[in-house]
Amino acid sequence: MEVDQVVPLPRLPRVAVCGGTHGNELSGVYLVRELLKLQREVMKKEQEEDLKPASVLLVLSNPRAMQQCRRYVDTDLNRCFTHATLNGPLSDMAPYEIIRSRELNALLGPKGSPAAVDLVCDLHNTTANMGLCFIAYSDCDWICLHIFRHLQREMPDTPMRFLHFDVSNKESYSLDSVGKHGFAMEIGPQPHGVVRSNIYTAMKVGVQHMLDWVRLFNSGNVFEGGFVDVFTMVKHIDYPRDSETRNITAAIHPCLQDRDFCLLHPEDPLFQTFSGETVRYKGTEPLYPFFINECAYYEKGIALSLARKRRVTIPTFTTRDR
Repeated sequence: MEVDQVVPLPRLPRVAVCGGTHGNELSGVYLVRELLKLQREVMKKEQEEDLKPASVLLVLSNPRAMQQCRRYVDTDLNRCFTHATLNGPLSDMAPYEIIRSRELNALLGPKGSPAAVDLVCDLHNTTANMGLCFIAYSDCDWICLHIFRHLQREMPDTPMRFLHFDVSNKESYSLDSVGKHGFAMEIGPQPHGVVRSNIYTAMKVGVQHMLDWVRLFNSGNVFEGGFVDVFTMVKHIDYPRDSETRNITAAIHPCLQDRDFCLLHPEDPLFQTFSGETVRYKGTEPLYPFFINECAYYEKGIALSLARKRRVTIPTFTTRDR
């Protein structure tokens, strides 16, 4: 698609900002609480704005996990939004997060339907040194790509990447997939169960710029096309493990630790065993590592993930009924 081709797209009248999908990722928890407080104050004072704002729905996604400051209570909520999970039979003994995913689907969706909210921004933290990332299931969603590009311009000192998980809508599993458009805003490094001021502030500024962009888009502004570097996930790599006990036998190599999105070449150090030996990357092509040594992924058998980078052209666009 040509960059200078103007593409008309529908307005985004309904936007959802969600925090606490993982109850121990505290930047999103505290930011949504703060936004709810501000929203109540604005409603109380009956303030009117010159431009009609987008309708912003603020959601604390997993209240029970937040209360316990745990990632989840029974099962990972952010893996509960596939078509099969949302529409399958539900027993009396269903895990809490399965029940909660259906409540959220009713609130924000139904997923894949015309009634779904126009945009979902789900807020997350990572222990990995990833800066600010958008994570999305499409590499051709012009809305998400333009919002990302807007944040890049407005936050030039913040490392920022666009991650693409090539999964179909039916199999997409996270909360942001419920909206017509959606992405996770993932910011780190921040330990789970902790809030760091600099990470919280980056998230707050990023969300504000996102909402500002939506208001500009809804008011009929034209957004010039351009390019975005997209990192498409290729595969996950597990830790080396004992064949009998399945315990890990190595940690991320010091030369790789905290080097998310730095190109990993074949034969580069990957792990250091607990006996001191170096395990090298045996891939056939250089790839970009991310989620390196993510705390929450030990249980999932993921030491890091690898991605290919390519440049995506995004068109100039405006609202359809401008």
